[in-house]
Amino acid sequence: MQQQDALQDVLEDRSVVVRPDEGESITFNGGKITLKVTSDLTKDQLGLYEIRLDPGVVGAQLHYHRFMDELFIVSKGKMTIQVGEREITAGAGAVVYVPRYTPHGFRNNSEEEAVITLLFNPGQSREGFFRGLGEILNTQPVDPAKFLRLYQKYDSYPVDTGNFMPERKGS
Repeated sequence: MQQQDALQDVLEDRSVVVRPDEGESITFNGGKITLKVTSDLTKDQLGLYEIRLDPGVVGAQLHYHRFMDELFIVSKGKMTIQVGEREITAGAGAVVYVPRYTPHGFRNNSEEEAVITLLFNPGQSREGFFRGLGEILNTQPVDPAKFLRLYQKYDSYPVDTGNFMPERKGS
């Protein structure tokens, strides 16, 4: 085994470029999630995902994470982000940082599509959550017990177990 010089850095290009139309996409009624930078690429240090929500679609009801922080970056439209008791209308360019143990949820209350980028730190294999979410939401009727198990497997805990299912306004 070759010994490495302790004073010499080993440089290598392990960069990844994901273009706007690239990444694994998961669609569900009223939304689309595109996996951009996954936990396997970053050795679970972070995960980056694009979320598109049609008007009136709830992305997530009030919940919290124990082991990861979440960052919302709004790139198109307006997203309503609830943090604790506050509701923030975040337009394009807004950034909302939500540290662990902070109750939060988000939805598109506007009349146009909203697009956000979500960054999770650490990544905690969040793409597994999104794949499971697509599977569960695309099976009708949606099984709340299965949805709750998925939530808890991926470090998401609803604040109100009586109101944790995503939905459309007026449904």
